Amino acid sequence: MNAFYNFEGVGDTLIISLKDIDKQKRTFDRKGDVVKIFHKDTNERVGYNIFNASNYIQVNEKGPVSLTENLVSKLNDLIKQSGFEDELEADLGPKFVVGFVEEKEKHPNADKLSICQVNVGKEVLQIVCGAPNVEAQQKVVVAKVGAVMPSGMIIKDAELRGVPSSGMICSAKELNLPDAPKEKGILVLNSEEEIGSPFQVNM
Repeated sequence: MNAFYNFEGVGDTLIISLKDIDKQKRTFDRKGDVVKIFHKDTNERVGYNIFNASNYIQVNEKGPVSLTENLVSKLNDLIKQSGFEDELEADLGPKFVVGFVEEKEKHPNADKLSICQVNVGKEVLQIVCGAPNVEAQQKVVVAKVGAVMPSGMIIKDAELRGVPSSGMICSAKELNLPDAPKEKGILVLNSEEEIGSPFQVNM
């Protein structure tokens, strides 16, 4: 689940994204200021638009909105009060974390890709990485599934040349860090960083 708000760009509307699907496959049901968006064939929920959002919640951010337990609770109350029986569930943990590359192996179908097993604290993620400098035993910055990059790109589960990948190992440039090197390559952290700890991104 991701939420976005940009008053100057789209007006007083909170956009909640649960899943990306082709726009031609979307349909919607509006009840008051709440619009439920779903797949027209399967009825699977893919998101909501909350019109006149400032009447119901306080949003001080522009672009990606930080999800909190309080915000999710207020949104669920609003959705139910509008007449929908749905409930939102959100992963409230940090989306950018310190990871540790436990293993690295060559991708069987791509010379420039590596398959990495990355410990992010509570789990080990398989991430396909194309950086030339990625190696086992490195501490790195991982954008987990659901993370919104400074560029606006949302990280999703993917399959790269037939191999599943969950997350992205990031470069300093992708994290919009000051003085990021121009050379291609991931950001390698010092050994003092705690695995699984949040990493502050310059949005």
